[in-house]
Amino acid sequence: MSTVPVVFNNTVLRDGHQSLAATRMTTRQIETVAPELDTVGFGALETWGGATIDSGLRFLSEFPFDRLDAVKRLAPKTPQVMLLRGQNIVQYTNFPDDVVEAFVAAAARHGMDIFRVFDALNDLRNIETAVRAVKKAGRHAQGVVCYTTSPVHTPEMLIEFGTKIEALGCDSICIKDMAGLLPPHIAFQIVRGLKTRVKIPVVVHTHETAGFGAAAYYAAVEAGGDAVDTSISPFANGTGQPDTWRMLQALSGHPRRPSYDLAKLSRLRDKLTRIYAELAAFTSPRNEVVDNDVLIYQVPGGMLSNFRNQLKEQKMADRFVEVMREMPYVRECLGWIPLVTPTSQIVGVQAMLNVKFGRWKNFSPEAMKIALGYYGKTPGPIDPDVLALAEKLSGKPRFTGRPADMLEPRMPKIRAELAQKGLPADDEHCVIYAMFPQELEKLYRARDSKTAAPVAVPVAAAAPPPEVKAPAPAPILIPGTNKKISHLALTVDGRRHDVSVEELV
Repeated sequence: MSTVPVVFNNTVLRDGHQSLAATRMTTRQIETVAPELDTVGFGALETWGGATIDSGLRFLSEFPFDRLDAVKRLAPKTPQVMLLRGQNIVQYTNFPDDVVEAFVAAAARHGMDIFRVFDALNDLRNIETAVRAVKKAGRHAQGVVCYTTSPVHTPEMLIEFGTKIEALGCDSICIKDMAGLLPPHIAFQIVRGLKTRVKIPVVVHTHETAGFGAAAYYAAVEAGGDAVDTSISPFANGTGQPDTWRMLQALSGHPRRPSYDLAKLSRLRDKLTRIYAELAAFTSPRNEVVDNDVLIYQVPGGMLSNFRNQLKEQKMADRFVEVMREMPYVRECLGWIPLVTPTSQIVGVQAMLNVKFGRWKNFSPEAMKIALGYYGKTPGPIDPDVLALAEKLSGKPRFTGRPADMLEPRMPKIRAELAQKGLPADDEHCVIYAMFPQELEKLYRARDSKTAAPVAVPVAAAAPPPEVKAPAPAPILIPGTNKKISHLALTVDGRRHDVSVEELV
């Protein structure tokens, strides 16, 4: 067994607050801890990507590249890593190659060092462009194996996928367990299998949602894994990553235990505890404890809490268990897809529709796209009846090519559109506008009018203001039929899904 100390990467500035505080940590709050984080000696700091870009624009009135610049200035010594959704970038749909390439190049210019690139379906074709762009920029490309459980996701299959990631030219491999489902013995098996077949480092990322996280990391260390992702309490454990101090203690006496300054970790915990209190309006005790439901339904822990609220809004709070039980069924019908953004949201919406209206009586557009291959190749086969229904409703056959090949280049059009609107038209603004046009325009309108109030950091006693909802449009009777059509807008994990429902009257 290797005696080289395992490396700890730290996620508190991205996944830590995304998992436990709805991605609401502001750049101002990050500035209070980033310099000291930079002195601990972590292998990398995860600082960007995932939901931070969307949330920063939507809720914090921050331009994403400004945060990257700030953290790079305050923590220049430790390599920074971002989570990149392959052809989705940091959104929920595929973008043309030129937008992906421009985004990666811009992020590299602003100091991003390591790009952790994944695809929700583990379709290698959906990460190829991003990986090439990272290598062209002279940065570290880390390819991801999304871990999940299903009849097709065997350790052997996931190890084989890891070898393909190395062949693609990636500099390291990350086993990404987004729902905290990875049992210790499977972690050992996958890491050991990869270490015997690849020459690049293997990193393991998990969550403590089901209580497996620290044990899975211990097994990965035993198997020769090179690095693991930890966070710092209170932005750790529960739906977050295992706490750094706790993981150090778990490895006490182990020949591969790394050495980090416990006094620094203690000071950081004190500072982060104050920030956690400031974000009390966005935290929940549900996310801080082990949740057995994730083992039953295999749904990421953060989505469980969001979904409870969504069902309440749809007056389906009493049907939570029914919807959760429906999710594995939908997932199987759609080819045993892993549940990670955006597939977790898509499966969740379809499960809700199945319970509310009957199975596949209302086929959501995004679930239909998965069935038809527009998100990529699914790990398992699509249910034949579901595929036939998707083809009938869409009038299109299943697509088997690389989804991005259907997309025309967009950067010149975006640049012209931004210039016409009087907004900056550099690559940084173009790529953000491509993904979040309304949010970017709103940010600049607020700045130009000079009426934007400072972002108020909620205190523990503050409650979020009540949401004002527009009345739902009345159902429309279809002439010459006994049917009416209603239009619903569902929001899951911050993403809107417009759904049309036909009913007999």
